[in-house]
Amino acid sequence: FIDLLPRVLMTEANSPVETVPEPSSSKMSNKQWYQRRVRHGYLSCCRFLSDKQILTSSGDTTCALWDIETGQQTTALVGHEGDVNCIALAPDGNTFISGSCDTSSKLWDIRDGMCNQTFFGHELDINAITFMSNGQNFATGSDDATCRMFDIRSDQEMACFGGEHIICGITSVAFSKSGRVLFAGYDDFNCHVWDALKLERAAQLMGHENRVSCLGVNEDGVALCTGSWDSFLKIWN
Repeated sequence: FIDLLPRVLMTEANSPVETVPEPSSSKMSNKQWYQRRVRHGYLSCCRFLSDKQILTSSGDTTCALWDIETGQQTTALVGHEGDVNCIALAPDGNTFISGSCDTSSKLWDIRDGMCNQTFFGHELDINAITFMSNGQNFATGSDDATCRMFDIRSDQEMACFGGEHIICGITSVAFSKSGRVLFAGYDDFNCHVWDALKLERAAQLMGHENRVSCLGVNEDGVALCTGSWDSFLKIWN
């Protein structure tokens, strides 16, 4: 285990790193020393690229690449026009996608920090985003009550999952191991299961007593876990 917090210095995009005195030389408590913040935006998501690099998204409309050893921001990825709510790494580790309150999702190349593609279709904030295992398709979940699937090669939306019976936002999304099924957590306390081939709802997982706030599929693809504001985790076979 490596204690990273004392070395991580948060900063807004394109600004000098703001240093903070060590606790030993100031009146700050250890808790205050460990609680660093982005000066102009909350952190919405973070993903390790390696044991030396971490990727973050923020309410300041940017994503950022950080050097863990030095605590310095090495790359600011600028292009969204609203809060960046979510990010997902591609299986090859060279690219990632981001979802934003500006209703768009973007494909970025980590190696040069450039945005290669922008995808539109949603009408409200994108809250969740995930890659399919093939690395060529991804899915998004939005406050507009729809999930959408996009194809990177054709640069377009491939499917929209929703209907008149669903009127609430999506908080989380995940594909099954094969990519045939898309799981989505909703504000209506349910997890809806979508068939990505037939483009229809395959099942509805009910049992939570508050919004489903997160979900994930295990590595073997045999179980789904949902987490909720009702304080419970549920495992589904």
